[in-house]
Amino acid sequence: MAYQAFDLSGKIALVTGGNSGIGLGFAEAMAQAGADVCIWGTNADKNAAALEQLQKIGGKAAAMICDVSDQAAVKASFAETLAQFGRVDSCFANAGVSGRSEAANFVDMPAEEWRRVMDVNLDGAFFTLQAAAKHMTEREGGGRLIGTASLAAIESSPRSVHYAATKGALISMMISLASGMARYNVTANSILPGWIETPMTNDAFAWDKFAAAVKPRIPARRWGTKEDFGGVAVYLASDASAYHSGDTFIVDGAYNKF
Repeated sequence: MAYQAFDLSGKIALVTGGNSGIGLGFAEAMAQAGADVCIWGTNADKNAAALEQLQKIGGKAAAMICDVSDQAAVKASFAETLAQFGRVDSCFANAGVSGRSEAANFVDMPAEEWRRVMDVNLDGAFFTLQAAAKHMTEREGGGRLIGTASLAAIESSPRSVHYAATKGALISMMISLASGMARYNVTANSILPGWIETPMTNDAFAWDKFAAAVKPRIPARRWGTKEDFGGVAVYLASDASAYHSGDTFIVDGAYNKF
């Protein structure tokens, strides 16, 4: 018999940036474990394609257009999610953008580029997690808050200082939420991906010089995939993680240990 605590039947999961990459990996795995899933994204075509994949798995699924950097949009989308699903048991603040290569030099980085990344990766996570925390603390049963950070938060990232700053701040936010939300039966944890094949990394992985320098440093000897994030998503959304909070889950093929 399967371990029942991992059964997500009857649970509702929300994943921002859930229409591709790691976010879709989260959503697909939780749907396979029995959860109903709502994904948010800014690209209508990608939303539709992701929704079709989730509906093939089974259970209830929805996809909504939402720019998480817009607090009003987040509030409206969260309200619509509740209207369709009734509640949210786990919220994955996963939406994010990378730094632009033309702004890699910190000394010359335009304030607009700094703000662009902060708006989505940090403010967007704050708006999303705040809406979810308000909902979870006002009802019985608590919930799960999860933030997608990055190895850039704990390793040097000199060509993407603004991106690294948002991810480091997100880890700190989740640790603080773990302490502050515990009395409400709400856990908070971070997931730190390594080098993962996603639309965000396509250009870098296609650059032979980059791949030759980085891939051999991954002890697993491969890039990560969205499927590598299914297990941790199911665990964090499940009853099995009820007493596990304030942690950082590194999923990187042991890259940061090499």
